[in-house]
Amino acid sequence: MKFYSRALSRFLDSWPGKKRFGMYRFLPFFFVLGAALEFSMINWTVGETNFYKTFKKRQAKNIVEEKLHDHIVKA
Repeated sequence: MKFYSRALSRFLDSWPGKKRFGMYRFLPFFFVLGAALEFSMINWTVGETNFYKTFKKRQAKNIVEEKLHDHIVKA
């Protein structure tokens, strides 16, 4: 694996578990990173809204539009 930065290469080579797990040794780091992202999406609020409020609103709108479309098609 060739890197442009020696410092980055050195850092990645010093990460534990290279012999046993290979490139999969980074999975715990990305698991924690994903958990932190999910936590921030749930708990960080900008103004009056956060990601899940926006998602639920959009999902409800889609359900209503689908029911309206079904009602119009059946009529």
